[in-house]
Parts: sequence; C-alpha cells; structure tokens
Amino acid sequence: MTPQEFRELIRPTLDDHKLSRSERRALTAVLEEIAPPATQLDVYRHEAFNLAREDMSSGLDRPIIDWLEDLVRLLKPASDSAGEVQSEAWFSPGDGCRDRIRSLFNQARHCVDVCVFTITDNEVSEVIAAAHNRGVELRIVSDNDKAFDTGSDIDRLIEHGVPVRIDRTEHHMHHKFAIFDNSILVTGSYNWTRSAAANNEENIIVTGDKTLIRRFQQTFNELWDRFA
Repeated sequence: MTPQEFRELIRPTLDDHKLSRSERRALTAVLEEIAPPATQLDVYRHEAFNLAREDMSSGLDRPIIDWLEDLVRLLKPASDSAGEVQSEAWFSPGDGCRDRIRSLFNQARHCVDVCVFTITDNEVSEVIAAAHNRGVELRIVSDNDKAFDTGSDIDRLIEHGVPVRIDRTEHHMHHKFAIFDNSILVTGSYNWTRSAAANNEENIIVTGDKTLIRRFQQTFNELWDRFA
C-alpha cells in the first residue's frame, strides 16, 4: 500500500476525530493482511501526523491528538508490540482485584466488552455506569440465573442504558473476563461481587497479550450474537 493509499484509507476516520470500534477493527485487519515492514509503518505514521497537522486549524486540538494517539498505536511494528506485553496478577480477599478492575474502567477511552456471570459489587457497577456516561462503548454479557437476583446490578445497568445480553439457556454463562479498548484483557476466577472481594480466594490476570485478546474477543462476539 502506497503512502497516498494509506492516507486515503485513514482520512475518513478523522472526520469525527475518533477511531470507532469498527474503524479500529477494519484498520487492524488491513495491516494484518498486508503485514508492512517496520520502515513502511514509519511512513504510514508520518502520513497520519501530516493529516493531524492539516486538521489542527479546526481548533479541536485535543480530539485530534487522541485520534492520532490511537492510530499510531495501531502502527507499532509487531516485534515492538510483542516486546511490550506485560501481565499482572491480583488476588482476593482484599481490594486488589476490585480496585484494578475499577481503575481500568476509569482509564477506558473507547470501548469495553464485559463477559461475567454476575455483578453485585456496587463499586464496580458505579464505574461501569460512569464509563457509559462519558461515552465509552459498553457491552455486557451475563447469565440469567443471577442477573436479576436481589443485589444484582445488571438490571440497574440495563435501566441506565448499558447494552446487556443475557444467556437464558438452562446452562450457565460462567465466564469472567473483560476487554478494555481492544488492548487489555482481564480474566480469572474473580466474580464481580462483594463477597469475592471480602471473603473469597479469587484471582485476576491483567494482560496486553494480543493473541489472547483476539481469542477472547472472538468468544465475546460469538456470545453477543448468540444471545441477541
């Protein structure tokens, strides 16, 4: 792909100064297909900066910088991305798991997909609602056996306008994972409940491993479609 072709490819994504979920996926698919070398990615980044400079006259500097940051993140060489994978482990009882999940929601800028058996911890549901209020694209998949129990926050999040789909089969949707901005995966035994933080021996792993994120995202999308 020539620099001019790349410029024309990304130009429409600058119209609203935000890379949407679908735009990020489309650009990622194109880059994976053509697999440009690191030197070519440098050229593409240069074109992205040129477009941003040209649009600075609109007076919307901050949104343009946000768009540019997201786009440049997509244009990292594969070798660099692999070298930057970092993982964390958190354990309960205690506030560690809950606080890490809360911090990821507070840091989320674009989208979060949540796939959990149940949510009863108000401290978690509050940051989910706050992310929704500031425009983060949220999707939640949960299980019907616990979704509307006393203390469950699923119904409240639905009333708040958060898109939720429920497994209504005789079996359980027992996953506990979330994907933040297509770049951070949280998974583990930890239920998003008050008792998990206060009493249970639980854990979460937080990782930026792209292979894992891709696989979990595929599973989430399959469940989202299945429970429509």
